[in-house]
Amino acid sequence: MQLTFLRELVNIDSPSGFTAKADKYILDSLKKLGLKPKTTNKGAVKCCLTNDKPILGIAAHVDTLGAVVADIKKDGSLRISKVGGLSLNGAEGSYCRIYTIDDKVYTGTLLLDNPAAHTNKELNNAKREVTNMHIRLDEVVNSDKDVELLGIRNGDFVCVEPHYQELESGFIKSRFMDNKAGCMVLYELARYYAEREESVPVELFFSNYEEVGHGGAAGYDPHIKELLVIDMGVVGDGHKGSELACSICSKDSSGPYDYAMRRSLTQLAIAKEIAHVVDVYPFYSSDGSVALRAGNDLRVALIGPGVSASHGVERTHQQGIAATVQLCIAYIEWLQKGLED
Repeated sequence: MQLTFLRELVNIDSPSGFTAKADKYILDSLKKLGLKPKTTNKGAVKCCLTNDKPILGIAAHVDTLGAVVADIKKDGSLRISKVGGLSLNGAEGSYCRIYTIDDKVYTGTLLLDNPAAHTNKELNNAKREVTNMHIRLDEVVNSDKDVELLGIRNGDFVCVEPHYQELESGFIKSRFMDNKAGCMVLYELARYYAEREESVPVELFFSNYEEVGHGGAAGYDPHIKELLVIDMGVVGDGHKGSELACSICSKDSSGPYDYAMRRSLTQLAIAKEIAHVVDVYPFYSSDGSVALRAGNDLRVALIGPGVSASHGVERTHQQGIAATVQLCIAYIEWLQKGLED
């Protein structure tokens, strides 16, 4: 497995609504493999692995959690509005980048108001809310006017530093493994079939608005009958998920996924001895959920590498990513054999 793609993609800031640079990176990476990707009107990247009509879509989302500037305070600090389900407890103390519409980039830190332990007796008791947290800019600013002179405005995107690390143990710890690890799965599939110059009835789909609920609503090739969504597998209390395995989701908050697809995926994982678990996610939805709500007549399944501490300081493992790639290939081969028969 080549981790260069994952490493470089993670380090491109891409909260929902601010994914153009990440989209272009994916587009260019697929072109380097000799493929012919294109973008949808909404900016998602899609790429056919066949010269014929694809019947299976495999989707992952490149957009991440983040924020925008919501107010410039009189003291020169910034209030934020969250993009997606950013955990303020988990993001407190994080270094951030603020992008202006003039392509300037400033840095800062997300902090609780009155953050010094020596001045705030309630520091450890206060609930973290957007109304009592701020970004401390790394600029000499003492007023809202000083900030405005820098070119910072309401609506400017605020991106949290991912702190990406690859460890000798095989673990990859970084924010935004949800779902750039899923994008890595799609890239590995593209590389696998491009190197073999093999045509398979698959369209890869990198959505770019999943974290705000409409990424997977539209844009698929009209011939697609099944959608296999690659998103993070839940790791935590009450779940079987592991960073070393591929999670197969039977049901999430939107309801059960397609039973026939889930059964086939599980049977293939067992037969080919691919590390996997089957799980239920009560506080979860995906691009597959959105695709169904949007009225797409698709059969949908959801799998993905296990990710620890989701929406926080996340971690996954190369084995979990590899297992997900293996299960995708097994499913594609099974599907293609059925077409040939």
